[in-house]
Amino acid sequence: MTAAAPDVSVEAPAKINLFLHVTGRRPDGYHELESLVAFAGVHDRIDVRGGEGLTLEVEGPFATALDAGGENLAVAAARALADEAGIRPDARIRLHKALPVAAGIGGGSADAAAALRALCALWRVSVPADRLGALALALGADVPVCLSGRPGIVRGIGERIAPAPALPEAPTVLVNPAVPLATAAVFAAREGPFSAPASFDTAPADAAALAAALSETRNDLAPPARRLCPEIDAVLDAIRSAPSCLIARLSGSGPTCFGLFPSDKAASEAAGRIAADRPGWWICATRLLASPGAGVIAGRND
Repeated sequence: MTAAAPDVSVEAPAKINLFLHVTGRRPDGYHELESLVAFAGVHDRIDVRGGEGLTLEVEGPFATALDAGGENLAVAAARALADEAGIRPDARIRLHKALPVAAGIGGGSADAAAALRALCALWRVSVPADRLGALALALGADVPVCLSGRPGIVRGIGERIAPAPALPEAPTVLVNPAVPLATAAVFAAREGPFSAPASFDTAPADAAALAAALSETRNDLAPPARRLCPEIDAVLDAIRSAPSCLIARLSGSGPTCFGLFPSDKAASEAAGRIAADRPGWWICATRLLASPGAGVIAGRND
């Protein structure tokens, strides 16, 4: 049976941490970060329809990796928004899960942000930006930047977001070794001193310029992530060995890694080469999104 058409549909693009510096730790135990966040042209999707009560259906390649119960972030977002608006959380949510789970590309956070956008449209509620931002942060550190849908420099624990310099739509390859990795475990395994804040205030003209700028930065979570998940080294080696690869790096807490390439053809060929060697991995040739990537793509007709 074909699923009924949604009232509202919102894309939830993959989040990529182009760099991530751990700059300190707060008394409450949370780490202070500075990260350049971009979004890619591959995404989950949230569809919502009106209904009695709150339900969630999960479909797609990674549906079986998720719990469709109350702990799902899309459901938590729905309940939090309804509480904020003082209404009943009546909605039928369908999540098309195309991104790997526990992968370091913000899948759950992107889903929560997309649910907030979709349900604001479905329920016709308007929440002040500061309140919506606080609600998003309570759901997770990555949810506010995913809610913005724009490239940004994220600081603190995710609550301070500054616009990033204009980024090119760089051809990108994403590779995940099909091994989940918990963010909390990676932070717990981090050792050594904290990093100084980065300086990233120029607008790279193309993928090569972006890679050159990123070479002055790093991902401070890469060492602990690699210790916990040795498969990351194989992923990075596979990307770096592809002809024309400009830079390869872990995204977020991993284990997904990204590589930047000078052309769509080079990215596509690299993805095909890696897929042939590693058929069990998740591999995607895509592009960075230079414009907002988390908007409402289908709205109510009335």
